[in-house]
Amino acid sequence: MKQLIDPFNRNITYLRVSVTDHCNYRCHYCRDEDHITDTTRNEILSYEEIAKIVRLFSELGVTKVRLTGGEPLLRKDILSLAKMLGEIPAINDIPISTNAHLLSPIASQLKSAGINRANISIDSLDKERFNQITRGGDLDKVIQGIDAAIESGMSPIKLNMVVMRGVNDDEIEAMVDFAIGRKLDIRFIETMPIGTAGIDAVDHHYSEADILKRIHTHLPDRLIAIKSKQTAGPAKGYLIENTHSSVGTISAVSNNFCSSCNRVRLTAKGQLILCLGQKNSVSLRDALRSNMNDN
Repeated sequence: MKQLIDPFNRNITYLRVSVTDHCNYRCHYCRDEDHITDTTRNEILSYEEIAKIVRLFSELGVTKVRLTGGEPLLRKDILSLAKMLGEIPAINDIPISTNAHLLSPIASQLKSAGINRANISIDSLDKERFNQITRGGDLDKVIQGIDAAIESGMSPIKLNMVVMRGVNDDEIEAMVDFAIGRKLDIRFIETMPIGTAGIDAVDHHYSEADILKRIHTHLPDRLIAIKSKQTAGPAKGYLIENTHSSVGTISAVSNNFCSSCNRVRLTAKGQLILCLGQKNSVSLRDALRSNMNDN
């Protein structure tokens, strides 16, 4: 089998597919209200186009496909896409990244369709603060979505909290306890100073070192370091002794993960992006629609 090797000799086995750039939340660190430009239906890839691209990538060694957005559950009939991808023989891992607002009613159907695990964004356990961070989010619906994912059998389920100084950094310990109570993994993410919301991210940056110090103080002598290859991603992780949970950090600023990166990204418009920190991309959508063959 041909292998997909990038210019830095890294083996690419993981494709992140954004199925939409629409989102029902407007988180400050992700979307600047002055720069929101959602795409039209005709601009985005159809499910058939996505499946064709994934099939081609699977022939180059890609085995994992993550569905992302925007908010992927906003895309109509997302179950159909999950089933299509699940039928591609080489693809053995199809996780989803979601804010879980719409997850509760369809979690079990997603699991049956082939979505085996989930990363769920949750930046506060305080209803009012959560609403402010997301500019309209409903914490109760998110927690219902988390519980529905647990009930469906998705595993592992990882909670992602973007830590922002002066905004939600006082909830680190509470979020660890929340994850432990539900036997979930929790990852704390540094804000990334890229995109239109980058300036705000710098203003509220809370370092990986500070996060880890807080966690070690909260769980003294209970953290067991996970070897980097076991984390299957950019997270630096620890098992929490006597629990079914792990805790980790993702730190693109303090400790970037470029050397071990094994992924590329496909945007909703069909742009293939090799790196979030670079502007270079190529349009696979245009190639497909110009009737080019699979080669």
